[in-house]
Amino acid sequence: MRESFNFKDKSFAVYGLGLTGKSVVNFLKKNKANKILVWDDHKFKRGSKLKKNFKFNLNFVDYIVVSPGINIYKSKFKQLLLRNRRKIITDLDLFFLKYNVKKTIVITGTNGKSTTCSLINHIFNKNKIKNKLAGNIGKPILNLKFTKNEIYIIEASSFQLEYSKFVKPYCAVILNITQDHLDWHSSKERYINSKIKIFKNQTKNDIAFLDDLNLRKIYKDNNFLGTLKFIKKNTINLKNIQNKYLKLDANRDNLKFAYHISNLFKINKKAFFKSINSFNGLPHRHEIFLRIGNHTFINDSKATSFDSTKYALRSNNNIIWITGGKPKKNDKIDINQFKNKIIKTYIIGHYPQFFVKQINKKVKFEITKNLKDSVKKIFDSFEKKRRLTILFSPASASYDQFKNFVERGDKFKNLVKYYAKKFY
Repeated sequence: MRESFNFKDKSFAVYGLGLTGKSVVNFLKKNKANKILVWDDHKFKRGSKLKKNFKFNLNFVDYIVVSPGINIYKSKFKQLLLRNRRKIITDLDLFFLKYNVKKTIVITGTNGKSTTCSLINHIFNKNKIKNKLAGNIGKPILNLKFTKNEIYIIEASSFQLEYSKFVKPYCAVILNITQDHLDWHSSKERYINSKIKIFKNQTKNDIAFLDDLNLRKIYKDNNFLGTLKFIKKNTINLKNIQNKYLKLDANRDNLKFAYHISNLFKINKKAFFKSINSFNGLPHRHEIFLRIGNHTFINDSKATSFDSTKYALRSNNNIIWITGGKPKKNDKIDINQFKNKIIKTYIIGHYPQFFVKQINKKVKFEITKNLKDSVKKIFDSFEKKRRLTILFSPASASYDQFKNFVERGDKFKNLVKYYAKKFY
């Protein structure tokens, strides 16, 4: 974005030393930044990098680079950070400041970001279009080797966009916005405002994709300069799709956006449909990892809110549902339209009463508190001849019992495979 940006005469404070923070420090060193201060709230991450003068230098550095998940309103440096908010940027900003990136696709939304990014990456690869996948989906963007003529497909979280200032996508996408991360953003309005910053730096030569009427109104009220492409519902005929995973209710919108973005990059309809048939989906997102006899096991650990879980409930029948974890702020479990699909619910986690209050008298349930007991009880009560779907879709965050949704999903799969060996 800014070819003249010179890191050598700039000073930086890096807040957060996880994967992203470490990539920022290495990037700044490589680009010979004038001064780099670092901090992490966790002592074991700080290690020998502890700088006693970090706090006192926040007023004097040129930029403060915060890692995703750092909430300045809950930080021990809150007042200093708010006073210097204009200096706060993210790793995505550093990427756009450093490189003259001609074609980037930046995708955000409450649900479906990773799947949509991965699907576009898959389609481009199948059609021999050089591209790289980066951002919130896995590898920090600053760890990538930059190649000028490649297309960068970037997953951006609301945490990253909240503080972004220089992100300028050629193609910017908001897939959807539902009530989520309110414990972090404090209100839905702030959450939406963080998302729509994805369009802020676009010019008339850039493209903005939306399919929601409310978001379209917000877009127009902000007088963003990009060229808006509004996508209507049901623009893809599902009869043309052989891939059962992409036919799932949860993936219809992901598929729709992928189709229109592929079309923007000159991939015709025939090539698009041929490409998507070999897409396998991502782990922990309605992942059908085992089918034995009449029993199908689905790992949907990435469903960290009920808005995510409802897609899985809608797409299946004869469900034995394992749910529970740390509920999101203001989340509601409304199973009225799904109660005839659910045979029984097993509730895990440290907050069982949150779930009991909302499903009581609607479906049969049992509080098991942990995954091991849930899976064991399910196998103990199995009827081999009955067709069943065993769905692990927690509708809540994992932090009460697990490090993240990946660890949680892997635990479920390992338990199922262990008991399956004894049962079948």
